[in-house]
Amino acid sequence: MNRGGARATLWLTSAALAAAVVGPLFAGGDLLYRDAVSTPRSFVTDTALGLGDAPARAVPQDWLIAVASRMLDGSVVVTTLTFAALVLAGVGFGRLAGRVVPAARTPGLLAGAAIGIWNPFVAERLLQGQWSLLLGYAALGWVVLAAEDCRRRPDRRTWARLAAWVAVAGITPTGWVLAVVVTLAVVAARRRAVAGVAVVAIVTSLPWTAAAALSTAPATSDTAAVAAFAARAETGLGTLGTLAGLGGIWNADAVPASRTGMWALIATLCLLAVVAIGCVALRRRWRRVRLIGVTATVAVAALVPVTLAATAPGQAVLRGLVDTVPGAGLLRDTSKFVALLVPFYAIAAAAAVQVIGRLVPRGLAAAVVALLVVAPLPDLAAGVGGEVRTVSLPSDFAEVAALVPADAGDIAVLPTGSNRRYAFTDGVVSLDPTARLLRAPVLATGELFIDGRAVDTAPDSRAARAEAILARGGPPADLARLGVGWVLVESVGPHTPSATLRTLPVVYRGDLLTLYRVADPVVVRASTVDRVLAWAAHLVWLAVILGGVGFGGVAAGRGRRLFSWGAWRAPTPPPTSPRSAG
Repeated sequence: MNRGGARATLWLTSAALAAAVVGPLFAGGDLLYRDAVSTPRSFVTDTALGLGDAPARAVPQDWLIAVASRMLDGSVVVTTLTFAALVLAGVGFGRLAGRVVPAARTPGLLAGAAIGIWNPFVAERLLQGQWSLLLGYAALGWVVLAAEDCRRRPDRRTWARLAAWVAVAGITPTGWVLAVVVTLAVVAARRRAVAGVAVVAIVTSLPWTAAAALSTAPATSDTAAVAAFAARAETGLGTLGTLAGLGGIWNADAVPASRTGMWALIATLCLLAVVAIGCVALRRRWRRVRLIGVTATVAVAALVPVTLAATAPGQAVLRGLVDTVPGAGLLRDTSKFVALLVPFYAIAAAAAVQVIGRLVPRGLAAAVVALLVVAPLPDLAAGVGGEVRTVSLPSDFAEVAALVPADAGDIAVLPTGSNRRYAFTDGVVSLDPTARLLRAPVLATGELFIDGRAVDTAPDSRAARAEAILARGGPPADLARLGVGWVLVESVGPHTPSATLRTLPVVYRGDLLTLYRVADPVVVRASTVDRVLAWAAHLVWLAVILGGVGFGGVAAGRGRRLFSWGAWRAPTPPPTSPRSAG
């Protein structure tokens, strides 16, 4: 197959696999599933910019969705980005496989794409609702290729392309960390390139580093969350085997049904069989093809500490880091970092096609590899077995959103906490959508509840103080002095009615939501300077991405684009001798 045909086949195959996974989400409605929240419209509040006294966990994704939802339905934007993440993962890891194992040709590329899309990491993060992390994961294959280009032939175009992909990964801080780790691993031998990566890292991290500098949220995290977020072993595998099989998320509810029993052992053995077969071919090229050793080293360097972090000594070390190093809370959910294994696994999958292709036609070899990857995880299809699906928000949310302006105080919500079990989501745990749906900031402490235990509590935050006033039935004037202009009560879950509400006028009463007005609140907002700086940081981040598409992607007279085939070339067949031609 020629270069153009191989390119089209890889894109179409990746799109088909992505559609098989998230296609049902395009049926319409809003995504309200664990960490995933999409609403028709959201707004650039102080919270979306990461300003205030709550941890900025969703920067810059909330800003991006808020800006995009001015033109498109926000739920369509989130669904499209989730689909794009899986497509880019397939193409990126497929291109990486093609660069390192060109002899596997198109079948090897497709095997790399399959392992990049159809794996337990993708399934578990979808079930946890972490669509933005999947976008960061999707950038890894592209980042490795761009970093290698910067190492071999650095120029403005290759650096712009690398910066763009690191910025794409940086839609969530963890994605940025993953991208920077693999970039440094690729360019480590070149001091000048390392300096360039440092500049790229600083520029692409501006949205959340600016938020950390401008907000009053604590820089360190709750050490109690380290044990709660530790990697979890699956049946018959142990922690090491689970992580090597690209699983191990801390939340046992965010695991596909097919991996809740002994089938997880079979599925992991099938995946590792593909990797092991590929290693047979890769060991002969280990020294000649540098990216093999780099990606293998990154995989081992991720697997070992993540496994150790699930042990008592490892957790003790991690607690020390989380308690003292600003930003180290990103390391708590250690199983996220098994994403660093996938670049090597994609290369190994392509090599496995080459090995099996010596015994059977290469197309059949690709089918065998794909079967070993896809078949053991059948319930990744159709929204992970129908678990991840859209819902219709009750009309109460739209009614309340229309009543609350941006400049009449913040909103306190009862019951406290961000987790909800709504009847219209069939009781699936989700985040409260009001924080993204309303024009004014919704006060939130940022605390998380894991197995009924609260972590990351912030007792001095405005949200915690407002909750304390409502809990003791304090006067509305106390709420007003805190900047609270509204109290929203949701009829979900058990909670003790606040005596404060008896003295407040009801602005709206529906089946699910009741909105109360607090008179004469002191409007608390970030300063104009802080908002300008936060906006500037986000715009620089977006400009880096767009610059990679434009300046970095199209060079004068060469026409190479960011989403092009890049440096991969279809291998030239060996010359045919006159004897064999006859």
